[in-house]
Amino acid sequence: MDVIEKYIDELLEKSTPDRPAWNIEAILQGKKSTWNYIDGCMIKAVLEMYSITGDKKYLDFADHFIDYRVREDGTIDGYNVEELNIDNVNAGKTLFELYDLTGKEKYRKAIDLVYSQVQKMPRTKEGNFWHKNIYPNQVWLDGLYMCQPFYMEYETRFNDKKNYQDIYGQFFNVVKHMRDTETGLYYHAYDSSREMFWCDKVTGLSQHFWLRALGWYSMALLDTLDKADPSDAEPYEKMKEIFRDLIDSLLKYQDESGMWYQIVNLGGMDKNYLETSGSAILSYAILKGVRLGFLPQSYEAYGEKAFRGICKTYLNVEEGHMSLGGICLVAGLGGKDRRSGMYDYYMSEPIVKDDAKGVGPFLLAYTEMRRLNKEI
Repeated sequence: MDVIEKYIDELLEKSTPDRPAWNIEAILQGKKSTWNYIDGCMIKAVLEMYSITGDKKYLDFADHFIDYRVREDGTIDGYNVEELNIDNVNAGKTLFELYDLTGKEKYRKAIDLVYSQVQKMPRTKEGNFWHKNIYPNQVWLDGLYMCQPFYMEYETRFNDKKNYQDIYGQFFNVVKHMRDTETGLYYHAYDSSREMFWCDKVTGLSQHFWLRALGWYSMALLDTLDKADPSDAEPYEKMKEIFRDLIDSLLKYQDESGMWYQIVNLGGMDKNYLETSGSAILSYAILKGVRLGFLPQSYEAYGEKAFRGICKTYLNVEEGHMSLGGICLVAGLGGKDRRSGMYDYYMSEPIVKDDAKGVGPFLLAYTEMRRLNKEI
């Protein structure tokens, strides 16, 4: 078994549904874990490990972890639809796969419950879901990853594709309002009302290009396409173009190490650092994008370089145990601590080890490397 699988297995062995070793936010706050996007990222990656290795321990772990939260009637412990928090849709993606693999009817019911939140989400005047009820009129790039692939899979499988245009339209609005024409990069967030203290009063945009948000957005495009029926050719092809343009724009900023900086276009500025989670997401997005035929074959080298760069820079062995560092714990805008979205804010958030926002995407990138039969 290679070193990365040993590292993942160690993390799983140390984790229970209430206290997963990778949910550093919950650990630092001394709280039990509940239904959240962080665990959703990790369990999605564990299911990919099952898919690529066929080793039943990964399926058993994922099934136990999600089964623990989902009750027989499909309600979910620790999840409240009325919170209208788009992050909470993300873990719902695991339910489709677990339903297919286990046949548990409660997973099918839970899928409907999560979909009921999608149906209730408030929207900006342009038609995009708010990021959360507590962040009115705001679209964050992260939110497209949290919700749209789930929404697309539900429409494709269970709703006769009725809301495809809504899904595509939300992405096209993001291109229209959040893409910077000069760099091809996208700003972290957009306030449709222009009222938040952190936004430009003319454009509604936040100040910077945050790496992980751009990573989530790249995965949002990719995974939504992956769940879509391509027969609706015009918007499908347009989404592919948007994905390619985003990757091309990001490749201009790939560091010689293979990684990307926390604030993507300001490498070399004081305190800016090569960040693991966003770099891992982009490694995965590029490698999977090539595999699905959305990117040219030659791009495989960029995805592989990113993966190897993370391993070289941040995968360490300490006292015989592996650890993945360089992970930004969290970054957002506004809220009770009035996060400004200024450069110094993004540099001030904690940099941690072994958090699922880095480990999950790193594991996803690893599964793509495995598919290519690459020596790790």
